[in-house]
Amino acid sequence: MPRLPLIPTAIVGLCVAVMIALGVWQLAIRLPQKEAQLAQLAANPAKPEIAFPRFPDDSLLFRKASGFCLQPVSSQLTGAGNAGFRFIVECRTGGLEGPGMLVQLGTTRDPNAKPEWKGGAVSGRISHAPDSRSLLATLFDRTPKRLMLIADTPAPGLTANGTPDISSVPNNHLAYGVQWFLFALVAAVIYVLALAWRERAAPKS
Repeated sequence: MPRLPLIPTAIVGLCVAVMIALGVWQLAIRLPQKEAQLAQLAANPAKPEIAFPRFPDDSLLFRKASGFCLQPVSSQLTGAGNAGFRFIVECRTGGLEGPGMLVQLGTTRDPNAKPEWKGGAVSGRISHAPDSRSLLATLFDRTPKRLMLIADTPAPGLTANGTPDISSVPNNHLAYGVQWFLFALVAAVIYVLALAWRERAAPKS
């Protein structure tokens, strides 16, 4: 039986073990956690209305909420797929109320639209605000996503928002777990094939 090269075998073995551990972590820990979170979020739309939260709290997603915009301080149009563009306003809500409030007031197909809205009381459902960070960046930047109020009633000249729901929350942990196991299998197979090729290529004494 040919001797296995010690250092390469140890490195590959460690890599395979780490991949398997990551797969187990995804399936045994992260998947149940996400399923529990989704169950909680699925119940949120039926809960009583609350004041729009001052700070990010993902456990409040899809709950009915209300707030008061003292003064719109900025606005933007953001792509919304088939709906065209979302009109989002940053509101001042008071000096002691944290970072203010983002409100999505409706959608439009006009990329140059400049709806007029002077603020006031607004109610709707809580969702995530647009996040420009890439998927890779979110792995290293754990800053919570900012929340936004999706208004029930559109501002003049805008089309009503769609109702945010749980379908927007991904649950990919089963796929991630399977991927890690496949990576481990592929790494092991490639190493075995490399050893076989090395044995065949070795000069015969």
